[in-house]
Amino acid sequence: MRKLTLSLLGVLGSCFVALPATAQQFDNSLTLPDAKPGECYAKVITPARFETSSEDLVVQEAAERIETDAASFEAVNQSVVVKEASQQITVTPTVFAREVEQLQVRAATLSWTTQVGGNSLPINPEAIAQLAASGIDTDAVEPDSCFVEYVTPAQYTAESEQVLIKEATQVIEIEPAVFETDEEQVLIKEASSVIVDVPAIFKAETESVMVEPARSVWKEDCGVIEQVANATGDVLCLVEVPARYEELTKTVLVKPATTQTVNVPAEYQTVQVQRLVSPAAEKMVDIPAEYTTITKQVLSAEARFFWLAKGEDADKSAIATGREICLTERPAEFVTVDREVVSEPAKSVISEIPAVSETIAVQRLATPATERRISMPEKTKSISRQVQIAPAQVEWKQVLCKVNMTEEIISSLQSALKTEGYDPGPADGIVGQGTLKAMEQYQTAEGIDRGGITLELLERLNIKL
Repeated sequence: MRKLTLSLLGVLGSCFVALPATAQQFDNSLTLPDAKPGECYAKVITPARFETSSEDLVVQEAAERIETDAASFEAVNQSVVVKEASQQITVTPTVFAREVEQLQVRAATLSWTTQVGGNSLPINPEAIAQLAASGIDTDAVEPDSCFVEYVTPAQYTAESEQVLIKEATQVIEIEPAVFETDEEQVLIKEASSVIVDVPAIFKAETESVMVEPARSVWKEDCGVIEQVANATGDVLCLVEVPARYEELTKTVLVKPATTQTVNVPAEYQTVQVQRLVSPAAEKMVDIPAEYTTITKQVLSAEARFFWLAKGEDADKSAIATGREICLTERPAEFVTVDREVVSEPAKSVISEIPAVSETIAVQRLATPATERRISMPEKTKSISRQVQIAPAQVEWKQVLCKVNMTEEIISSLQSALKTEGYDPGPADGIVGQGTLKAMEQYQTAEGIDRGGITLELLERLNIKL
């Protein structure tokens, strides 16, 4: 077995310096294959296997579109008071009636009088008593009986007296109602609201999508500095191939569509109205009574006298006044007064004045604004990516032995590679750098194991051993 191993290493130059394998690559070459005599094996790299998978990425998230229906209004008529109700007061003046009245200004009297200078003067009542004392029965004296008077005449003064000729009354004065012109705001369109669409907000985001994951591959001629004993010159290095990404731009929903309710204020119309400031009122004005002045003679001092019957001689000690005292009857005196008396007092009648209205057209809200939400599905984009299903691995593969590597086989290999479009150089039956490079390119393109001339390579190129 040891001889077989050394033979294989000598023929194929498969002694190499390798870097440690990563977790993504498996080394199955630690155990030599169970070879048969005459078979040769080489350590080859089986590339990782990938499969293409499709994936749907969301480029625009689901959202909602909002449609609104505006509010509707209906026209209606509304009665507006332009002048408020008030009252009117009508005055009926005082009604007077005319009356004629006889006012007694002097009562009828039966008096003792005397004639002095053609004037009839009353006598002093003390003189009557003196008459009685003189033996004259004054109660039995007949009217027009005269007596001689010795008298000190009485004194009179003139006095004025107020006589009512028109009673006091009242006059009703009317203060009319006071109005002021004012402006009033009348609602002609009620307040409402309008639903305004607020569109959704999106933003563009760029995302790196991995289309091929990172992997490790074996490569030759990696420039190893360390010298290894018994090296044949075949050096393999495990190289890390980074993952491959593609930039994908997608639209991301930042804020969904919504609505905003905007309040629409009510509309008013200015109307001129007459507003009652103070209602009509009545005021009672007193009218005083009317009087007339009459003059009366009033006794201010009684006369001092004594009496003797006419024809009788007076006492010599008495001083004759030269008057005769007579019991005279004087009829009552009257003054005719024409007066106005209240027949019917003044009064007022209150009449109601109705309010004045006008009809105006106003807009009244019939149905409020509404909204409808319409769903918008998300948008996706299908991408393809390479997913590793089996990692690359190092294993032993059966290869041609030195005895099989004839110039004819090598020439056929070189011709077949050239036919497939890979230039190995001249078909001289010698495995040179051009031949090795062409084989490597073909094996990589066909996805078969690399690592030298393999049986699989010859089978692919239809080369018979």
